[in-house]
Amino acid sequence: MKLQDRIIVDWTPEGSTVLDLGCGDGDLLSLLITEKKVHAQGIEIDPGALRNCVAKGLNVFQEDIDGGLSVFPDKSFDLVILDESLQEVKKPDFVLKEALRVGRKAIVAFPNFAYYSSRVQILFGKVPVTPSLPFEWYDTPNLHFLSTADFVEYCRKRGFRIENSAFTASGRRVRFLPNLFAQVGIFQISD
Repeated sequence: MKLQDRIIVDWTPEGSTVLDLGCGDGDLLSLLITEKKVHAQGIEIDPGALRNCVAKGLNVFQEDIDGGLSVFPDKSFDLVILDESLQEVKKPDFVLKEALRVGRKAIVAFPNFAYYSSRVQILFGKVPVTPSLPFEWYDTPNLHFLSTADFVEYCRKRGFRIENSAFTASGRRVRFLPNLFAQVGIFQISD
């Protein structure tokens, strides 16, 4: 299990209602159901990933989260998760606002584009390829490249409260200069 998944599970209250936006193959949802006994719903756009979720018996439907979450009433979930999906949406600001509309809290995890290895590659004129950004420029699903510092500033400007944060690199927690040394940033936010 990835450390960021462990952190997300640890931050998820037992028995809570959870919506996972861009849930992929459903591994995190399965883990939350097993370990935290959550009532989980997933949204995924990729048909292959959706089939994997259904094969696992997960409650997941196909939708483009860039279109909004109008099928859900305000505060209908305790927690909304965007685990490495925020950087892939076309309208991240809208998606985050929708996540906090339908959820009491949100957990957002994303690759940190300001990771030192990325900076070095950019310095030498290359688009970065790292463990948390493993794609070449021509086949990346990522549309937005943000850093942990960018996200903190974004939350401040929007009035979102950062309730918890954690940073990881190579399967370990990063506590010193996370904007430089973390491959992944994980934030728990509320409005």
